[in-house]
Amino acid sequence: MQYRKFGHTQWDISEIGFGGWQIGGGGAFGQVDDRHSVKTLLTAWDRGINLVDTAQMYGKGHSEEVIGKALKEWHHNHIYIASKVQPVQWPHPNETDPAMTGRYPKAHIRKQCEDSLTRLGVDTIDLYQLHGWFPMGLEDLEWHEALTELQKEGKIREFGVSIRDYRPEDGIALAEAGLIQAEQVVYNIFEQRPAEELLPICKKNGVAVLARVPFDEGSLIGSWVPETYETFAPGDVRRTYFKGERFLRTLEKVDAIKRMIREYDATMTLAEVALRFCLSDEAVSCVIPGMRNVEEVEANLKVSDGQPLPTELLQQLKVFNWPRNYHNPDTLVDPL
Repeated sequence: MQYRKFGHTQWDISEIGFGGWQIGGGGAFGQVDDRHSVKTLLTAWDRGINLVDTAQMYGKGHSEEVIGKALKEWHHNHIYIASKVQPVQWPHPNETDPAMTGRYPKAHIRKQCEDSLTRLGVDTIDLYQLHGWFPMGLEDLEWHEALTELQKEGKIREFGVSIRDYRPEDGIALAEAGLIQAEQVVYNIFEQRPAEELLPICKKNGVAVLARVPFDEGSLIGSWVPETYETFAPGDVRRTYFKGERFLRTLEKVDAIKRMIREYDATMTLAEVALRFCLSDEAVSCVIPGMRNVEEVEANLKVSDGQPLPTELLQQLKVFNWPRNYHNPDTLVDPL
């Protein structure tokens, strides 16, 4: 396992972290077994992964509870826990510049943080993040005051934000403002725009970057077929993300990427390329794929060998940039 510095902190973080949404249950990604999830977490930590990203809203706190169970069985090195607080009310996915006022009241942030601490069974959350960032938060700083107070009390060590949906530009001014330690953003072969401005600015200002959705909710693993969509039960987030024509269009683009990879190097898999794509940018502190079993842990760990993708292959992948609104597939998104 390779490790990277996490922004201005002295933390050495595994470049592959553990995304905790899938283990939250609730049908968001199909059915899960908590015992298997605990086993998967313990295996990941034993193999060198030392950061887990979760959230209050993943399974209505269940992801945090499962991680808490695993932590009780872990008696070795420190595991960095990143969690999130969701706003009191989410804006509509199509709203471009929603107000910040009232989204994260101090009392709300404090209550959610304390509840997360209880579910996780820890005294301190290493990285506490706003689950949705709205740029008007640079004018209304109640959220920052609340997080600073929790930090002074020792309930959180550092704090940051998770950039909303498909809007990497929303995090640029924030990265320059010196108010946070980390930004989490969707970054993958289909969503390459963070590399244009956000990632360089984060690197310049010492802001750590968590790259989420590296597999595009599963499509960039490369195992889907046209019939796969019907296996997504009602309530599965992929049934919304890929509804309508998007699923078949996604398969067409995935097949094109797989053909290109085979022509370049037949020994490489799409899943491997997808993870290496994220890690090839030095601004990325950690990529956080979801992992549901030990086999997925082992497959992802093979990529952490310090070998970025060749420049030629990265250039060929640029043509597959395909920005989309993750929470409203009916909305078209123009590339920057």
